[in-house]
Amino acid sequence: MNATLALDGRHLCRRFAVAGTREHTQAIADVSLQVAMGSLAAMVGPDGAGKTTLLRMAAGLIVPDAGTLTVLGIDVAQHPQAVQDRISYMPQRFGLYDDLSVQENLDLYADLHGVPADRRQARYAQLMAMTNLGRFKTRLAGQLSGGMKQKLGLACTLVRSPELLLLDEPTVGVDPLSRRELWEIVQSLVTDEQLTVIVSTAYLDEAERCSQVFLLRQGKLLAAGDPASLRQHAHGRCFIVTPPAGRPARWLQGRLLDDTAHVVDAVPQAGEVRTIGMGDDAEAPAALLGLARRAVPARLEDGFMVLLKLNSTASAMPVQANDAAASPRTKCDAETMIEVRDLVRKFGDFVAVANTTFSVRRGEVFGLLGPNGAGKTTTFRMLCGLLPATSGSLSMAGIDLRHARAEARRRIGYVAQKFSLYGNLTVAENLRFFAGAYGLRGEYAAQRMATVTAQFDLDGLSHTPSGQLPGGYRQRLAMATALLHEPQILFLDEPTSGADPLARREFWRRITALAEQGTTVVVTTHFMEEAEYCDRIVIQDAGHVLALGTPLQVRQQAQQHIHLGSTPGANDGQGAMGMEAAFIAIVEQARQAAGQGLPSAAAVEAS
Repeated sequence: MNATLALDGRHLCRRFAVAGTREHTQAIADVSLQVAMGSLAAMVGPDGAGKTTLLRMAAGLIVPDAGTLTVLGIDVAQHPQAVQDRISYMPQRFGLYDDLSVQENLDLYADLHGVPADRRQARYAQLMAMTNLGRFKTRLAGQLSGGMKQKLGLACTLVRSPELLLLDEPTVGVDPLSRRELWEIVQSLVTDEQLTVIVSTAYLDEAERCSQVFLLRQGKLLAAGDPASLRQHAHGRCFIVTPPAGRPARWLQGRLLDDTAHVVDAVPQAGEVRTIGMGDDAEAPAALLGLARRAVPARLEDGFMVLLKLNSTASAMPVQANDAAASPRTKCDAETMIEVRDLVRKFGDFVAVANTTFSVRRGEVFGLLGPNGAGKTTTFRMLCGLLPATSGSLSMAGIDLRHARAEARRRIGYVAQKFSLYGNLTVAENLRFFAGAYGLRGEYAAQRMATVTAQFDLDGLSHTPSGQLPGGYRQRLAMATALLHEPQILFLDEPTSGADPLARREFWRRITALAEQGTTVVVTTHFMEEAEYCDRIVIQDAGHVLALGTPLQVRQQAQQHIHLGSTPGANDGQGAMGMEAAFIAIVEQARQAAGQGLPSAAAVEAS
């Protein structure tokens, strides 16, 4: 037993039975890892990497099939309750009670954990100050935004002062402002209370804050170390490449990713493309295209991508690029597909969306951004025809949603944030069901099902229940069902929430190809890098439009309110503002101008 280790796992293995079969899936395969007391450690990796399984083992909720695991010096398999008495675990779907107030949720968890009455008030005061929830004690948990719910969940988890805190993707679905505040809380716990924290995350910039990082893939540990050592895998390979005049960054990204012999990764960044070259030929892709480039320091995400590519045998989903369609828009594709004028939505006396106006053209990728509780989800639901407007006008493909909502819906496809297909039906059965729901019949239905099955590389999975698909393939199936009826407009509600960088790159290659073929795409996202894929974006807060324009125009607006380098993520080391910094600057400046005078995450709830 090592008293300096909070967690010590040796040669851990864990299998799970596949429902309805005699087969098993290997969730964890011979993983060894150690986490020092008082440290902040991160587990990162693609969907199905084994992160949640390891955290649940550490929490004493499941036991390994092989290997040994001690937590705080205790053998978890032998004494799970002894471990659970000294730790706190916040799963991805933390169980708040929506019909209880903030204070009542805290009281409930204090009762469950046996926190003595004489210690509660001091602990509550500490948690309220830490999370800025004090002014919302009487508010029902169900009336809080996503970011505030996460902070309440964290407060409930911490109600008994644990020695070890396990957090399973605590910032999934949380906006950048709330994400920043959650991490400030976590870091203060480590610094001020010497708490040991182990967190799984899909955000590599979050892992960059940690002292230890464990990179997992398919249940195996690919690499471990501090962020600096993992960045070294991409050292000397990272460049910023400038697109040709008149070409969007996503066009250049697609061409670089097509060069699999020379390119590890490419992603839009501040109107340009950040690329990682392969081996000693790192500059070759840009040189072959004759484009200007400059070297930049490697990030943890760059090292992550190199390691994943070197250890990946899977092929990417095939994407057909349409080079001609990627050129600047012409008169023939300037048709307006969505027209919003003075849109208002009220819930009683509360104004969720206030006098919003914008339009979206055919083949455009339009991003709908905003903090949790800003009104973007309400706007999105009105656009989809799922929620009527209180006032204003809204037309979809020339159809007025006030008078012909059913007709308008036939022209749109929708992919929900949460997997919403039928888990007990196979891939083929889900496709047949949705083909019928969209009114597709006979030979045309069969042809469309065959087309999307091939398009999303689902052929070998036709007889697999959709509930047993890995996360990336669930996303493919959701996209396939949404596109069965060849919609003119595709709505995507936080489609990459919780996805790893590899899955996000693949997803956006598909969206880019659809837009090039004329499909109009409206997307909500909390990954600010994804705003760079959009032709235009709108940022909302407290129901009002704060910014509307191209990513470049939005960054230029933000630069009026920020000094480069003063905000984490504000630049890439070469003076270019990142979209996350631009987003935060615009929202915080608007809140200050409105005289709200509240810390960023609380402003919406208090308005």
